[in-house]
Amino acid sequence: MKSWNFTLFSCILFAFNTLAQAPIDYLSKEFHKERRDILRSKMPKNSVAVLFANPIRNRANDVDFIFHQNPNFYYLTGYREPNAVLVLFSENQKDEKGNSYNEILYVQKRDPRAEQWNGKRLGIEGAKSELGFVMAKNGEFFLADAIDFKKFEKVFIEIFNDDYRNLSDAADVFDLVKSFKQKAGYNPDIFLSRPKEYVYSNIAETPLESSANVIDIIDRLSNQFEEIKDDELIKQFKTAKTNEMRKDIKQKISLALKPKTNIDLTFLETNLATMREIKTEAEIKLITKAVRISAIGQIEVMKAMKPYLSETELQGIHEFVYKKYGAEYEGYPSIVGAGNNGCILHYVENNQAKVGNDLVLMDLGAEYRGFTADVTRTIPANGKFTTEQKAIYDLVYNAQEAGIVLYTIGTSMQTPNQAARKVINEGLFTLGIIKSIDEKHNYFPHGTSHHIGLDVHDPGNYVNFEENMIVTMEPGIYIPEGSPCDKKWWRIGIRIEDDILVTKNGPINLSAEAPRTTQDIEKMMAKESVLDAFILPDLDK
Repeated sequence: MKSWNFTLFSCILFAFNTLAQAPIDYLSKEFHKERRDILRSKMPKNSVAVLFANPIRNRANDVDFIFHQNPNFYYLTGYREPNAVLVLFSENQKDEKGNSYNEILYVQKRDPRAEQWNGKRLGIEGAKSELGFVMAKNGEFFLADAIDFKKFEKVFIEIFNDDYRNLSDAADVFDLVKSFKQKAGYNPDIFLSRPKEYVYSNIAETPLESSANVIDIIDRLSNQFEEIKDDELIKQFKTAKTNEMRKDIKQKISLALKPKTNIDLTFLETNLATMREIKTEAEIKLITKAVRISAIGQIEVMKAMKPYLSETELQGIHEFVYKKYGAEYEGYPSIVGAGNNGCILHYVENNQAKVGNDLVLMDLGAEYRGFTADVTRTIPANGKFTTEQKAIYDLVYNAQEAGIVLYTIGTSMQTPNQAARKVINEGLFTLGIIKSIDEKHNYFPHGTSHHIGLDVHDPGNYVNFEENMIVTMEPGIYIPEGSPCDKKWWRIGIRIEDDILVTKNGPINLSAEAPRTTQDIEKMMAKESVLDAFILPDLDK
């Protein structure tokens, strides 16, 4: 009896310690339920929304890429496993026993053998107790359940990626999606592509007297999309000689825009974007932590930076800091580019053996409990900015400052970009890098602002700033070798990026902890690093 008690006590203690060591600061089940309720309130009568978890993607043979949940699916459920389906109904439904429900979460079936290899599964009971679902079933029941999707006036889904692997699991995402398509009568051929739908909508909604504006859109998109260039109705609209001829084409296009099925591909995208662009208090707390972790990573690299370090080593310092704080992943592939590499916007090789005396551009963000930061700093590897580097850096800094002050409620989200671009163009002209402030150039080829959240480029409508949005501000100047300017400016690539919270009292820079001015950066870089004495054996000797 004593032995049994000891064994029982040991098991309880082990379980307690295991639970105690697991993260507990994820979003609550109440948060996710509230999100589902809000989405349901936006759904019209007699409609249903169906969302699928992300699939497992293969890297090589029996090695898969690290699984990352579909952000919208996580937003609505909190479920972090693959092979799952969420079904939301606009009104209560009745099961065969007369029980009422308005949602079902289909999850991975508990399987001791599979869990031995790949970790514990939540299962039905976990979905109920930890995620708060009243109705939860194993995924295989989605295949068997006789949900008549054709009886609903609207069936809301996301666009399928169609990269699902057919695994040995009887209810993997491949099978779940296949089953839905059969039940719903899904036919991809009846849907217009996004570019074509965009052009068709512009033609249908724009007054005939403004047709020239639509033709400008057609010309611009024709260079990007062959389907726009080759579409017969679009060609006829563009080449029509009179508005009377265009009127007839508009009618044909309006007819083509009418739904041919009860399946809707835009409702979820539009409404979830609207919901996700405004952060709750709980979301702001987690994003702020992700941002602070990323900012501290920048600080530690500033202190540890040496000309003999590699881009890979610097990346490793950032990511070590992330892991030290419990961040599960990087929010996106880390960018660490020295010199000319810093002029490549999405440089991810990070393989230069020594950064030398160049500037080093570092664009990295920790992902903490599903939420991603996005923080960029550019620093001199030797700790001191040259005259040319400082001139360009200060220009970017001033452009960023001009943009940040405009992150106010009601202001157009395009305004900071315009303000930053004005500062940069005037500065480049003053420095003699461009010949006039109106000169077309490629030294600042990107915009300044995007939402962050569950995605590094979180969805949103990008109209006006609203309270509790979190949006980046990231101007940059990039002057690669061979640019049409004095050689003294070559190899200078600078971006400063911060994550800004919009409040009633003005913008708050969540990443301000990481030094931004040249003076503060140099001061931080002069400090000792805990890594200065970290020396590993030389494997090449």
